[in-house]
Amino acid sequence: MECLDQEAEAAHTLNALVSGAVEGLVSDVVILDHGSRDGIQKLAEAAGCRYYTRWDMPEVLNAARGEWLMLVEPGARPQPGWIDEIFEYASVTKEPARFSESRTFRRPLLRRLGRRRAVLELGVILPKRQALSLARSGTSLEKIATGLKKKVLRTEIIPAWVINTSAQ
Repeated sequence: MECLDQEAEAAHTLNALVSGAVEGLVSDVVILDHGSRDGIQKLAEAAGCRYYTRWDMPEVLNAARGEWLMLVEPGARPQPGWIDEIFEYASVTKEPARFSESRTFRRPLLRRLGRRRAVLELGVILPKRQALSLARSGTSLEKIATGLKKKVLRTEIIPAWVINTSAQ
């Protein structure tokens, strides 16, 4: 996750990832901080995440444990069933994928019309090798995910914007 003053949002995502860690799917969480002034560093440390304020993207990706990466926005939360589906998906393919759009949490129709969805709004999973081939110094996670042809998983994800909408 790349963050900027998104401690609360990151906490929601980390909470959702705990079950993946317990099941052995999530072996590493990396937070790339763009200069936050909130408590994201303390949260990252308490949760056992690797936390960077300066980084070289190829080095960060190369150091990530596991052969697959999941790129998400702070605040996004995969819904029940995501662990089994990703285990199965990763065992039979090497293609990038994304989660399904939440049927419960959708923007109103008029706000969806003509709007381009953020690249990481529905998360992206991809082989680490592929991410490394796309990563350059100064590259963002969003840039790595841009342009990938992604399969759509059955499992839904609650997008990060839901937290900001409900807080208003």
